[in-house]
Amino acid sequence: MKTVKKTTSLLGLVILLGGIQLSSADPAAEVAAIHAVDDAWVKAVNAGDVDTVAGLYDEHAVLLPPGAPAAKGQAAILAFFAKIIPPLAKDGLTFSLDAKAAGGAHGDFGWSSGSYLLKDKTGHVVDTGKYLSVSRKKDGKWLYVRDTWNSDGPSASPGPEAETKK
Repeated sequence: MKTVKKTTSLLGLVILLGGIQLSSADPAAEVAAIHAVDDAWVKAVNAGDVDTVAGLYDEHAVLLPPGAPAAKGQAAILAFFAKIIPPLAKDGLTFSLDAKAAGGAHGDFGWSSGSYLLKDKTGHVVDTGKYLSVSRKKDGKWLYVRDTWNSDGPSASPGPEAETKK
């Protein structure tokens, strides 16, 4: 009977300590890790490194780009970025993110949100906008599961074929 009681007490202590360890994760450190992934994304985009960009997304992630259908899954995300990143690099366009981006983390899920700048090779701002990314921590690594952005600039005006007749 004493053995059962000791085992039960020991098991309870292990569960309690395990729970304390799980809940003691530093939210600020997790948000910083999420922002580090954002920084890696920017660095890879600016370097024209499509494979690294796609590798920052979960295999089942969904990319929600403006003016285009959703890219579902890492292979579709790779294909999307393979079309848009090389021309950016060729034209000397560079991305940067707001240094004061917002973010949060709870357990294995987190998010980041902020603004971006797109500059040409002379440093002239050609676009500004905002983004929102939702991430999941998998095997100790933060990966995007949903990612979207849009421009602050005006929408393109519809051409004559888009107008409806009254």
